[in-house]
Amino acid sequence: MIFLLGLFTTQVACCLYRQLFLFILVHLRYNYLMKINYLIYRARHHWQTLAFLGGFVTDILWLNKVDSVLDNATLLFYVFLATLSIILLYAGIALRFGEKWSLRARRLAPMVMQYSFGGLFSGMLIFYGHSGAFLASWPFLILFILAMFANELLKNREQQLVFNLTSYFIGIFSYLVLGISVLSGLMGPLVFIASGLIALLLVYFLIRFLERFIPHYLKLKKRAIVFGILSVFVILNTLYFANVIPPIPLSLKEITISQSVVRYSTGEYEITYELVPWWNIKDHLWTTFHPSVGGSVSCFTKVFAPTRIKTDIFHVWEFKNPKTNNWQEHFKLSYAITGEAVDGYRGYTSIQSFHDGLWRCSVKTARGQVLGRKVFTIDSTGKPNKLKTKIE
Repeated sequence: MIFLLGLFTTQVACCLYRQLFLFILVHLRYNYLMKINYLIYRARHHWQTLAFLGGFVTDILWLNKVDSVLDNATLLFYVFLATLSIILLYAGIALRFGEKWSLRARRLAPMVMQYSFGGLFSGMLIFYGHSGAFLASWPFLILFILAMFANELLKNREQQLVFNLTSYFIGIFSYLVLGISVLSGLMGPLVFIASGLIALLLVYFLIRFLERFIPHYLKLKKRAIVFGILSVFVILNTLYFANVIPPIPLSLKEITISQSVVRYSTGEYEITYELVPWWNIKDHLWTTFHPSVGGSVSCFTKVFAPTRIKTDIFHVWEFKNPKTNNWQEHFKLSYAITGEAVDGYRGYTSIQSFHDGLWRCSVKTARGQVLGRKVFTIDSTGKPNKLKTKIE
């Protein structure tokens, strides 16, 4: 009897403990879910911006080489996602999928769209940023950065339609310039103009397709859309012919001001330069060159180009005229490069006649687009620092 009573008491205690454990678990889970829901509720206005930034992060971790099949496939995937999400968004607004699925499309499509815009824009920033000096190309690069802030400021549907289509045009225009150059092996004004016209045509077809869903609304916003897209088209062409847009798909991998450069019959280069300690921030930011007696100043560069590209680049040596405070050309020399070198096509120029003061060596295309430059001060009164020699 006592045994049965003990067994019954044990069973009751186990049940109570189990119910208490389940209650605590459910209560904690409920509180945890409530906190998550609260955070989601607070962050709901920033989902699109977070998705936009997600595209940036993806590209930083993923994109590496302008002529890589995988990298170009990634950028094309962003274009496909952007196109699909724009169509789904406005089809959902028109309730073409029924009330339930249209609501889901209106919620999901903007985040997918912003992720694709973020990926496309950051990809262009990465590749165009590698292709030009920031001081020469900053207006074009800033144009992409402003898209993120505009995305956060524009809230209502009327503004978003014009903004989405204009952003879509900027993205595919910029990618077509890169993609056509990589595929054809050509670069220059004709490629840029052709890319712009193809982008306009693609946007036109997209708008005609959207007319099936929101014909009256598109008609109402027609002038704003045309003005926005054509304004961007004119701005981009103006920046290009003003040599502000970087010379995509070329990119400057290295530029070194050195004491001497020797090219061996094997194709290797021996570069001798002043060694700057890693902790000397001043000399890293403002390079000072100390020439040896009777020596020269050399500029060694490595320029990456896709496999099919064959073009000429220029080394332009300039010094700062103290009387006019303007840059004055001292020497200019060109040489041909090809995309056969995986690590970049190597080349150098040297000057024998120079004087103390502020100098720079710029790497430019035949049109004058700046791939990069090195600004430095020549000081013949001091002795060279410890010299280091490397083989490239």
